[in-house]
Amino acid sequence: MWSVVVVLPAVQAEFGTARAGASLPYTMTMVGFVVGGVLMGRLADRFGVMVPVLIGTVSMALGGIAAAMAPSLMTFGLAYGVLMGCFGSAAVFGPLVADTSLWFDKRRGIAVALAASGNYLAGAIWPPVLQWGVANYGWRDTHVALSAVALVTMLPIALTLRRRAPMPPPRPAAAKGAAPAMPLGLTPGTLQFVIGVAGVACCVAMAMPQVHIVALCVDLGYGAQRGAEMLSVMLAAGIISRLSFGLVMDRIGGLATLALGSALQGVALLLFLPADGMVALYVVSAVFGLFQGGIVPSYAMIVRENFPPEEAGTRVGIAFAATLLGMALGGWMAGALFDATGSYRAAMWNGIAWNLLNLSIALWLLRRGIRWRRARLATA
Repeated sequence: MWSVVVVLPAVQAEFGTARAGASLPYTMTMVGFVVGGVLMGRLADRFGVMVPVLIGTVSMALGGIAAAMAPSLMTFGLAYGVLMGCFGSAAVFGPLVADTSLWFDKRRGIAVALAASGNYLAGAIWPPVLQWGVANYGWRDTHVALSAVALVTMLPIALTLRRRAPMPPPRPAAAKGAAPAMPLGLTPGTLQFVIGVAGVACCVAMAMPQVHIVALCVDLGYGAQRGAEMLSVMLAAGIISRLSFGLVMDRIGGLATLALGSALQGVALLLFLPADGMVALYVVSAVFGLFQGGIVPSYAMIVRENFPPEEAGTRVGIAFAATLLGMALGGWMAGALFDATGSYRAAMWNGIAWNLLNLSIALWLLRRGIRWRRARLATA
């Protein structure tokens, strides 16, 4: 997921395209993730998590080779969108988080956060390594090396995931602890749709710093290496954030955690507006990582709190697909606004506006959840 961000300036230079055009492969990766997230979630629900993870391992290895051989920007984007996104990362991230949620009851929040932190751990480690590879060997050879590492490390680990999570027997809706027929007083389809809109909104806002921090540093004269380091700082702080929010989530629930994370992300986005010095950007990148890391795992928690466990893979996949659709849209929008205005200031305000939409939805759902629980207690 993060390699396409790191190589963005090099790919833009080689193919001679504008910033919005160079952002297209990232957008295609996220769109592929959207489609693949739903498909792979269904596979995990039916056959267990090992099957999609094996598919993802092989697909990402093939995707790196295809990207290395790409003769054009569109071919490069298709390699990422289809192989690295749809059948690659999408087959691993969502299904693993959903499967983890099935193994825990008491500490589900921290368990989900730990599973989701793998994404950010990779983001903390890989960008400087990849940038070093791009600087010394070129982005094509770096993709070949990335494919080899993915295949050698992930394949044996995937084979350890044979055992399926214990599933409770189907229970009637009226049974104690069963998922309600009208979660939060909404139909399941309506709640899933609202979660999806919230996911798009939060990640349009999240995309600008994560997708364009390397390019921003190049524009400011600090170089791609500094941008890759800032991305690593951002995502390393995101690990701390995800684990901390996981502990919080076990205490206050998924909806309250979403609202808290959304409010803090809005504050961090505002801090980017005056930051243009190198030290300031390092600091704000760390703050952004610390403030927003709990948002995405909260969607998995909300799903597990409001839907039957046998639907976890599919519904978590749909929720995560919405967040990645937001990342795709946000990455492209930030590039387009940069091309139109010559700076990222308008892109940042655009992200802040989308974040306000996410916060509004989170607060609305939280209020409904409080009222819905009170109504159930009154009729119990």
